Amino acid sequence: MIDLFLLPIALIVVLVAIHAWFGKGILERGIIFTDLSIAQFAALGSAVSLGYFHGEYLTLLTLSFALGSGLLIALATTRALHLEAFIGLLYVLGASGILIVLAHSAEGMEHFKSLLANDILFTTPGQFVAALSLYALVAAAILFLYPRTRGFGREALFFSLLALTVTSSVQLAGVLVVFVLLVAPILVASMQRRFEPYRAALGFGTLFSVFSVLIAFYADLPTGYSIVFIGALSALIAVLSLSTKKDPNAL
Repeated sequence: MIDLFLLPIALIVVLVAIHAWFGKGILERGIIFTDLSIAQFAALGSAVSLGYFHGEYLTLLTLSFALGSGLLIALATTRALHLEAFIGLLYVLGASGILIVLAHSAEGMEHFKSLLANDILFTTPGQFVAALSLYALVAAAILFLYPRTRGFGREALFFSLLALTVTSSVQLAGVLVVFVLLVAPILVASMQRRFEPYRAALGFGTLFSVFSVLIAFYADLPTGYSIVFIGALSALIAVLSLSTKKDPNAL
């Protein structure tokens, strides 16, 4: 029985570790829905593969759509515009595109559900090794290349690495799971001062994700949506508990 959980839990730890770093960067930039938009475009690439090419070119199309949206957002950060509105429109474009692409597919809704939140309990060792290899390359770029960049090059590299990461994680876990792992851990970690934010995010994200996997298995619930629900709920409770009241006299 324990063997059944080893791979999903290992995958969860890896996903939380890589996404917490990107979540920190997104929170610092103040563009929270960036990750959701890029994840949605990655899912759109997957939908195009499933809807028009019978699952062929899956990685290529997913990566191309994710990179395209990431570079568009990087470009938008250098322009005088309402960035959150721009990113919101990208998200709507990706979401509606998925439904249009899968509208005539006999298994369209099942594909759509799996793109939103997949069941990581069925992750194969091959998928795990492939994802781990990719995340190791991304981590190497973060450690050795990212600190040497500045300006638009830095933004382009950040969003390109995020798109590359999301390309894999959307296929493994789904859009909503990716969003929760990117935002919930670092948001809670930023509300406390006792621990270093990244380490706190890693601990919190791992805790609620592993708990969700166990609950989903024993209660016979969908794993992906359980991670999303429990992660979002626990983050909301933690943020409200850790936050202080605003000064009513402040502007």
